[in-house]
Amino acid sequence: MNKAEAKKRIEKLRELINKYRYSRHVLDKELVPIEVEDSLKKELFDLEQKFPEFITPDSPTQRVGGKPLEKFEKVKHPEPMLSFNDAFSEEDMEDWLERNSKLLTKDEISKIDFYCEPKLDGLAIELIYENGILKTGSTRGDGILGEDVTQNLKTIESVPLKLREFDEAVKDLEKAGLKKIAENIKKITTHKRISDLKEVVVRGEAIITKKDFEKVNKEQIKAGLSPYANPRNLAAGSIRQLDPKITAKRRLDVNIYDLISDLGQETHEEEHKILHILGSKTNNKYSKYCKNLNEVFDFHQYWYKNREKLPYEIDGIVVQINKNKIFKKLGVVGKAPRGAIAYKFPLKQATTIVEDIKVQVGRTGALTPVAYLKSVQVGGVTISRATLHNEDEIKRLGVKIGDTVVVGRAGDVIPEIVKVLPELRTGKEKKFKFPQKCPVCGGKVIRPPGEAIWRCINPKCFARQRKYFYHFISKGAFDIVGLGPKIVDQLIEEGLVQDPSDLFELKEGDLVPLERFAEKKAKNIIEAIQGRKKITLARFIYALGIRNVGEETARDLAEYFGSLEKLRKASREDLEKVMDIGPVVAESIYEWFHQKRNLEFLEKLKKVGVEIVAEKKVKAQPLKGKVFVLTGGLESMTREEAKEKIRLLGGETSESVSRRTDYLVVGKEPGSTKLEKAKKFGVKTITEKEFLSLLK
Repeated sequence: MNKAEAKKRIEKLRELINKYRYSRHVLDKELVPIEVEDSLKKELFDLEQKFPEFITPDSPTQRVGGKPLEKFEKVKHPEPMLSFNDAFSEEDMEDWLERNSKLLTKDEISKIDFYCEPKLDGLAIELIYENGILKTGSTRGDGILGEDVTQNLKTIESVPLKLREFDEAVKDLEKAGLKKIAENIKKITTHKRISDLKEVVVRGEAIITKKDFEKVNKEQIKAGLSPYANPRNLAAGSIRQLDPKITAKRRLDVNIYDLISDLGQETHEEEHKILHILGSKTNNKYSKYCKNLNEVFDFHQYWYKNREKLPYEIDGIVVQINKNKIFKKLGVVGKAPRGAIAYKFPLKQATTIVEDIKVQVGRTGALTPVAYLKSVQVGGVTISRATLHNEDEIKRLGVKIGDTVVVGRAGDVIPEIVKVLPELRTGKEKKFKFPQKCPVCGGKVIRPPGEAIWRCINPKCFARQRKYFYHFISKGAFDIVGLGPKIVDQLIEEGLVQDPSDLFELKEGDLVPLERFAEKKAKNIIEAIQGRKKITLARFIYALGIRNVGEETARDLAEYFGSLEKLRKASREDLEKVMDIGPVVAESIYEWFHQKRNLEFLEKLKKVGVEIVAEKKVKAQPLKGKVFVLTGGLESMTREEAKEKIRLLGGETSESVSRRTDYLVVGKEPGSTKLEKAKKFGVKTITEKEFLSLLK
């Protein structure tokens, strides 16, 4: 191959590799397996070694290279890199908007809208492109001066070493309906090549996904090293490695969210679209334009409840006034822009003492260590227990009985120990030893390969039996009103039931002789049990207590298979075709339906008259998007029945009144707190009669 042929081949290889990189990291579409991409890179590398005169700074082979640095050089940012002030409540957000409104005209206030995006928990970075080629990459530093980490950032595949050409970008902008921006970009330069634009400055966050964080920690443990505490620390530490080759091994990612250079954009939303089109990886698919604060609150609430669905860690959302003119006019206060704010998720913490650690046995036999704490107020709620999850978590935290610990409680999540404060130890603390036998039945416990949880394998273990009964009769399952844990314990202890199918064969006379039972109470419970013989498939699947199958998964299974028989016969491969079901969950379901005692239990349920009925479906969704809160007792139905009807018609229910609430349904003896909040927030209150009219 002569020079001319080599040059042509090198250019084509670079173009193709960049195309694959853009599709994989920006569009999230894999055009070819990664092995194909690697093979092309190897060919490119070999050619460049043979013809070094054709090596360019933006070549894919230049992502990892250079000798380790002795220190990082300082870089001055073209504009200060600011941080955000925090908000923790809807009131904080309203105060923020009110403060900004005082600095604007009435016309400007009427034009305020917002662009919201997940608040990434990583390390802020800046990338400067000269003539379309990555020239400098730096950290935030003190906001004025950052550290030059160009070589390290080059190792990250999602960082484009060269921005896409304007002619390609303009075509994409026009396809996306952004003709005005396309025209503005055309005006910036008389040429179609991005190489004619001297400088483009973008900013974003260096992060590591949860999946890759786990991989890195597994590699650490395998190498006999300590695992990293959290993704943010790993990302920050990796970017600040003096040897780029170490950074390259850390599986880092970058999300770009800010365009500092003027490319004709008029809103922050347009900046995101331009960044994406120029080849930068953005979080556009997780972001949203919001026309008012109510939509911002909905967006915040959505990601607060669903942040586990994201591939990376977030601790809130960033809310920015969308129109750039208004944003710039508001200016800066301290080290934060007035026009943007970090709307954090609620996580409140407090310190307390671990008085004991005990192990609970769940319905699937899982042994869960629980810390018994000296009572402490966290976020207005008194807590005295916190889950420690499993043996590995105890080791990771290094927690001992008697330790002073930091306890966190986010929203309605079970309190957990966030950190141990070993500096406050006295020497009297005791190390916790995980039991080698089930603490309830004394049976054998095992820790299956690849799992972090010890389990009691005795199917007749009283603790497993009891917890399974609780689950079977719970609201999401058979929802047997009046049959609580104390009564279940009584029935088991008296030998009246051995498994939940026995409940449906109980008679009033079986209950009357029991302590604290009168004829009326016995009659009511038997009627409640018999009234629940008909059940939807989704509730039935959930009631079975299959490991890893919660209410949402049960609904997905019911919708996909349509019948218990089809689910029972499903292969592992069939199960994995259901949305959000992976190999682990599929294995749990498959295994459950292939155990003899479980099939016998299903047959018993059928014999005692349990019948799976079709889910009621209503085509019209008149309550779609409406949020209801119930207070007081209803005469025509139970509260759970009311909630079910609301959901059936497309509405949502909540336990507390907020600005998101559309209706407060007021029954007998309503709670004063909910009524006061409804009045404060301007929420419409309706009677039971009005509520029934809405349902019709």
